[in-house]
Amino acid sequence: MKYLPITDKVTLPALGLGTWKSSNGEAGRAVAKAIEIGYRHIDCASIYQNQKEIGTALAGALTTGQVKREELWITSKLWNNAHAQKHVQPALERTLKDLQLDYLDLYLIHWPVHFQQNIVFPKRPEEYLAPDAIPLMETWQAMEKMVKKGLCRFIGVCNFNLARLIDLKGQAHIHPVMNQIELHPFLQQVKMLEYCRHHQVLLTAYSPLGSGDRPAALKKANEPSLLDHPIILEIAEKRQITAGQVLLVWGLSRGTAVIPKSVNPERLRENFLAADLQLETGDLGAIDALESGYRFVDGAFFQTVGSPYTVADLWHD
Repeated sequence: MKYLPITDKVTLPALGLGTWKSSNGEAGRAVAKAIEIGYRHIDCASIYQNQKEIGTALAGALTTGQVKREELWITSKLWNNAHAQKHVQPALERTLKDLQLDYLDLYLIHWPVHFQQNIVFPKRPEEYLAPDAIPLMETWQAMEKMVKKGLCRFIGVCNFNLARLIDLKGQAHIHPVMNQIELHPFLQQVKMLEYCRHHQVLLTAYSPLGSGDRPAALKKANEPSLLDHPIILEIAEKRQITAGQVLLVWGLSRGTAVIPKSVNPERLRENFLAADLQLETGDLGAIDALESGYRFVDGAFFQTVGSPYTVADLWHD
């Protein structure tokens, strides 16, 4: 397993298990199996609506002594309806209750998008809040308090573009240790990667395999496929590994964490083994050439009629 430095004394397992799209009835079994296989990094979020089940699996592994709490790295995320300062701690406490934990290792602001309280996902324009309705630093200062109270060890963000990340770092008392963003050969985010390397921010790559199992409503017509790309398949055949392993090794080689989701035991094992595989320089260069700026998860679901949010505003630097 590769590890990424958070501080001089704290490291993060670079390969973790993603739990987005893991449905109830599957998520808990997947987490339990992943821990059995050797995974120690589990990525969660309240909006995935499977944290109670994951909590049962975590409690089972901890109670039986299969793993110690300090050996696990558990990440979760603050949803868009809890950005007001008074809502941050209650949201985190609900997550801790669901996960049956006393603290998180990492807590992230999930999106730079605001909803009205108690709105899980807006159906009408008035259920959104304007981008300036809750200043970013109000939410961040509340996140900092969660660290000081011992409810989470570290804090960070998710889906922040470079401009937002730079602005946050310039004002924060406790700096973000992580930005979790979409990262794969079609969307390599080189400027973000370079900035983070020089400013002690780690990157976690979500959708590292292309998120082909997203609901149809979240897909575009004629989406490209990473797992079926001829270059990826050629390298996989040459190295006698899977296409998924090729993509994960590429992500790990860039110094990013990767969190592929699976509920299939065989796939969980294959993904885990990728942490100890390597590709040759020529293979990595061929994959680098696949950059196309393509986003599978572009946030268009926030760009509904009357919404104050646009895809361009989310990602424009």
